[in-house]
Amino acid sequence: MKKIDLIRSLAALDRRGVYVFAKRDLEKLFPRESRKAMEKSLDRMVADGLLVRAARGIYVNPAASSKDGRVIESGAKAWRPGCFSYVSLEARLSEYGAISQIPIDRITVMTTGRGGVHRTPYGIIEFKHTKRRPADIIERTMAVDGRPLRIAKREAAIQDLKRVGRNVDMLVDSEAEADA
Repeated sequence: MKKIDLIRSLAALDRRGVYVFAKRDLEKLFPRESRKAMEKSLDRMVADGLLVRAARGIYVNPAASSKDGRVIESGAKAWRPGCFSYVSLEARLSEYGAISQIPIDRITVMTTGRGGVHRTPYGIIEFKHTKRRPADIIERTMAVDGRPLRIAKREAAIQDLKRVGRNVDMLVDSEAEADA
């Protein structure tokens, strides 16, 4: 992969609002690259500052003009392709004002994929596995323009908190406590 080819591809994707990539996405852009050559090219592009390695297999275009404050959500979406994932638990309850804590460097994501905690330069992504059916997830969440992931409705975030065994004592508003 030549620098100029990557720069052109990144610019074209940036115009479409895409600035976070999984390694497999970059491999599709350069299908003639062997695995070994792709690895070396990615290492070189990271060293040159054309890409930021956000986590294993996830890259960010640091020069993208479309990059917004949702880099960590875009990273979570790229990390679990083909899975239903949505922002919930403490991250979402904080947005609702139902808990007093404000997770500054962390996002909590429910997913039909594998659970786990991943540290990135943009913050920590905590995935919690859910066995809920896709239809239930869609009913319990909403899509919001400008957000890469769906977000849990208030009641769903409270139920998720209970379901995964988190501390429900952190709920500060009486309505949320009644729901729990």
